[in-house]
Amino acid sequence: MSAQATRTVTGACHCGAVKFRARLKDPALAHRCNCSMCDASGFVGVIVPADAFELLTDPAALTEYRFNTGTARHWFCATCGVKSFYRPRSNPDGYNLNLNCLTLDPGHIVQIEDFDGRNWEAHAADLRHLSKPASE
Repeated sequence: MSAQATRTVTGACHCGAVKFRARLKDPALAHRCNCSMCDASGFVGVIVPADAFELLTDPAALTEYRFNTGTARHWFCATCGVKSFYRPRSNPDGYNLNLNCLTLDPGHIVQIEDFDGRNWEAHAADLRHLSKPASE
C-alpha cells in the first residue's frame, strides 16, 4: 500500500504576524466542529502531525488561551487576534490548522466533515489517527 500524497501549504493570521508551513494530505480532511470555541470563531480544522508543521515566525507574536482541562493550547495572533492553529486536546501530538488561514494550491482537494464537539468526550477518539506520522 502506498503512502498518501502530501502537499506543502502556507498559512497566516489576518495581519501576517503569524506565519507557518505544513504538509497536508492530498486530499486533506477538515472538520467543522460545533464545540463552543470552534462554533464561536468559525474555526474549520485540519489536524496534522507535529512533524508536518513549522512555525515560521517568532512565537512571541502569539498569545495563548487555555480553558476547561487546560490541555488544548489555543494560540492567537497578539496583533490581529486570529487563531490560525492550535494544539488540540484530542491530538496533543499534532496541530489543528485553521482551513480559513491556509493558502492552498489550485487543485488541492479538501473534504470537510462535521464533528460533534459539543459531545467531545464521545467523539474525540475518532480524531486520534489524524496526528500520527505517515510512517506509522
